[in-house]
Amino acid sequence: MKTPKRLESLVEDGLVDEVIRPLMSGKEAAVFIVRCGSEIRCAKVYKDPDRRSFKQAVHYQEGRRGRNSRRGRAIYNGSKFGRKQREHEWHTSEVDALYLLADAGVRAPTPYGFFDGVLLMELITDSDGQVAPRLNDISMAAEIALQHHALVMRYVTRMLCAGLVHGDLSEFNVLVDAQGPVIIDLPQAVDAAANNHAQWMLARDVNNVTAYYGLYAPELLATKYAKEIWALYEAGKLRPEIALTGRFRESTQAVDVDTVLENIEAVLTEEQERQQRLHAS
Repeated sequence: MKTPKRLESLVEDGLVDEVIRPLMSGKEAAVFIVRCGSEIRCAKVYKDPDRRSFKQAVHYQEGRRGRNSRRGRAIYNGSKFGRKQREHEWHTSEVDALYLLADAGVRAPTPYGFFDGVLLMELITDSDGQVAPRLNDISMAAEIALQHHALVMRYVTRMLCAGLVHGDLSEFNVLVDAQGPVIIDLPQAVDAAANNHAQWMLARDVNNVTAYYGLYAPELLATKYAKEIWALYEAGKLRPEIALTGRFRESTQAVDVDTVLENIEAVLTEEQERQQRLHAS
């Protein structure tokens, strides 16, 4: 096949020996099967912003302002340089996330490098050496559904313990090989502590996956893993190997509005007094 333009430089530099065929094209990238020496890998080619159909990028970019103050200001202000830097961060965030997941004990493709908008990584295959199917392309017995769901919940937990939320997890972003689920597609992964949308993103991730496995193990549909995981995280009790139950009791304690207002007033008074001291000094 004709080498795609974005892969030409990788072929010229010897990083890719052959582009075998397209694998898939998604909302933010196209993936190709490639040969690198004696190994078969995949190359994820990110689409240009004007060709990408992922519409909610702003929610995922919250909390990603770079350490470099000039770069951070440019991204925030939306200048030409800032847009270029934002696009670079959008691409490299998946590479960073893949390395983080490997360290956290989450099954995901092994990255081999990021080159000019192209991510080279492991090709996940089944027991016959064929490209592993996505979760939405397979059916399973109830016992397998329960086992694999428990694994994905463990991966979600380990990711959150490492400070990360996938942000777009569903049956379309999980591959299944002989060992079980493999998490893929992470350019939108968010910092759980820095992104105000992290809680509902995690809930959506967990509920999407649970709904799919629940097609084969209906008892999963009554579980509340998302609320349990986030409550443990907020309480500082979430651990990578914690035993989840899927149960969560909603708080019935009424909010003490008067106490909340008193606390706000106390903070405001303290700030006013601080400002007065600063002006007096």
